[in-house]
Amino acid sequence: MTVDNDKLNDLYDDVAARRLSRRQVLKRGAALGLSAPIIAGLLAACGGDEDATSTPAPVATSGTGGEATTPAEATTPAEATTPAGGDATPEATTPSGGETAGKGRGVGDLLRLLVWQAPTILNTHFSQGDKDGLAARLILEPLVNLNSDGSLQPVLAAEVPSLENGGVAAHGMSVTWKLKPDVVWPDGGPFPAEDVEFTWQYATNPDVAATTFATYDVISEVEVVDEHTITFKFAEPNPAWFTSFAGSFNGAVLPKHILADVLGPEARNAPFNLNPVGTGPYKVKEFRPGDTVLYEINENFREPDKPFFTDVELKGGGDATAAARAVLQTGETDYAWNLQVEKAVLDQMKAQASTGAVLVNPGLSVEQLLLNFADPNTEVDGARSEPTTEHPIFKDKQVRDAIRISSDRETIATQLYGEAGTASPNTLVAPTSFDSPNTSMEYDLEKAAALLDEAGWILDGNTRKKDGKELALSYMTTVNPVRQKTQEILKQSWEQIGMSIELRAIDAGVFFSSDAGNPDTISHFYADIGMFTNGPVSPYPLDYMSGFKSNEPETDIAQKSNSWSGNNYNRWVNEDFNKLWLQAKTELDPDVRAELFIGMNDLVVNEVVRIGLVHRNGLTGFSNRLKGHVDSSWEMEVYDIENWYAEE
Repeated sequence: MTVDNDKLNDLYDDVAARRLSRRQVLKRGAALGLSAPIIAGLLAACGGDEDATSTPAPVATSGTGGEATTPAEATTPAEATTPAGGDATPEATTPSGGETAGKGRGVGDLLRLLVWQAPTILNTHFSQGDKDGLAARLILEPLVNLNSDGSLQPVLAAEVPSLENGGVAAHGMSVTWKLKPDVVWPDGGPFPAEDVEFTWQYATNPDVAATTFATYDVISEVEVVDEHTITFKFAEPNPAWFTSFAGSFNGAVLPKHILADVLGPEARNAPFNLNPVGTGPYKVKEFRPGDTVLYEINENFREPDKPFFTDVELKGGGDATAAARAVLQTGETDYAWNLQVEKAVLDQMKAQASTGAVLVNPGLSVEQLLLNFADPNTEVDGARSEPTTEHPIFKDKQVRDAIRISSDRETIATQLYGEAGTASPNTLVAPTSFDSPNTSMEYDLEKAAALLDEAGWILDGNTRKKDGKELALSYMTTVNPVRQKTQEILKQSWEQIGMSIELRAIDAGVFFSSDAGNPDTISHFYADIGMFTNGPVSPYPLDYMSGFKSNEPETDIAQKSNSWSGNNYNRWVNEDFNKLWLQAKTELDPDVRAELFIGMNDLVVNEVVRIGLVHRNGLTGFSNRLKGHVDSSWEMEVYDIENWYAEE
């Protein structure tokens, strides 16, 4: 987007003359499409006459004929702070940094959150889905948050490391973090750098089997410099130095004094997982897994005038349609997560909304199909889908291609999603510089049927057979009306080309559970085809793409021996992909990095490991009374909950 210089000069003049509030500066800066560093400088010049608590951060803007710049198109921290990138990462001036004045601790009464996929665990390092990470984020905090423009926001860190302040080494092989000195745990104990070091030890311990293993394994050594300073060292130059300890999904810092005795297999069953202790604004009062979490204020939270709400109730269960109704029409809740509601139904609700509104956030994730490369029907040592087996049907790429080109993405996107998503063939769509232009979509049932003929699957009645075996597949996903309609659309097409399809719908609390004893989780993947929404949680999506690597098969691939904690659910092994992923770990040139991530996506797409269906936007419901939230595509909405307040 081209900036209008005359309007920019007018803005500078108004700021210099102190004619604008901080809120007005944010609004005009966003309209002009200014970058985060420029807006941060303007806000600093503006002074502190008015905080930006109730104003959204700069988001996608577009003038007539212009192309919107979404948060995912912004410069990533890696590009902004590595030797290849130059300038330091800007420290954004948004409420998430904890620098704005609060409305008074405990002034409000009850904040009601509705998460229809109920949480089952409150330790982010064992989370298998957003529902658990969201519930844990009120308690557990990272060193930094990720703003929508990709910049970093200090949380437990005192500042963002950069080349200029000496935090990021010029050779890209270490980063030094300074911690805030005023942070304590809820019991009043100090928060030293040893807690950060311990979190790294916890996440990378193979016996712990943390789901965040790949995020922290890039750190080869940790040096505690002093009580509030810690250095991470890397075996090779690391353009993604900021990924560990960043954001709601992977960054949670853990208390050493509570967990030091469970640094092994016992970590998975530790009481901490259901009653965590963190530095966040709230602590657990009561947790009923699969149902409700009740929170109360952490009286030792470092900002004395926050949080506003005395208590928080996070209610799980139900469905997305009921959640939308509760926030938009009946006022039964203040916040409703992930409104994956059929387009026609949601449009009607929005037209009749009286108590809330829908926030549409540029999406990072894709609703996608997973194809199982292991055999879900052969048992090995008491487990199925073990990586030592091979899928008897999907080992033939022609069958996988037939499924791909008989999947009607456009119908799914237009009929079921509307503004909530667009059809996409890719599995990686954010940042947009990594969204591959090389892939394409086609829907051709005749071509799909011809591929099955060539593969030797001959139509016998309504179903194809080969060597006496029927072409019968099981297809699992979570319970949700949009997903069940998606299943029906796909099943109808697949049956037209001679496949027999068994549909399975599993409660989301089970599907995304980290319970190693439950066979219905996606990590077990005891089905032929799976479906869920997934995407990167960092502007440098190395951790997301680790879900396809297999160079460390014992930890990479979900299997019985690692308690199904591996991120490679597909059980796909491809050495070309591994080489690209390993090169991306150390590549400092941003153009080469983009080529590597696009190459990884293209392998996944062309080998039909995942089939992209819909690039989803985030749809969330907020009560009209709720103020103070600044959205970020990279974070759980509750990441800045200490800044939320109510206006009745």
